[in-house]
Amino acid sequence: MSDEYYFTPASESHRKIEKAKAKEIRESVWWKQLVGKGTCYHCEKKFKAGDLTMDHLIPIARGGKSDKKNCVPSCKECNTKKGYKTRAEMAMDELNKKEST
Repeated sequence: MSDEYYFTPASESHRKIEKAKAKEIRESVWWKQLVGKGTCYHCEKKFKAGDLTMDHLIPIARGGKSDKKNCVPSCKECNTKKGYKTRAEMAMDELNKKEST
């Protein structure tokens, strides 16, 4: 199975609106407390708050929203590895890796 996933990207207006909301969330007390804990949502390793990025569990490009239910702190490595994938797609990638070894 290919590692590529096909989807219809969200509209430019949706992406613009949600990126603006994400910027507001990054300034919120809620987000600062969350990254202040220093834990990556995906790998659960500890990092300095400044080394964590905002990850959208359902990516903005795929119609995801910038809200408390969809935004998690992520280390740069995990966020880059995840890209536009959903958690289900990430899990499938891991299963495919195990099957091929």
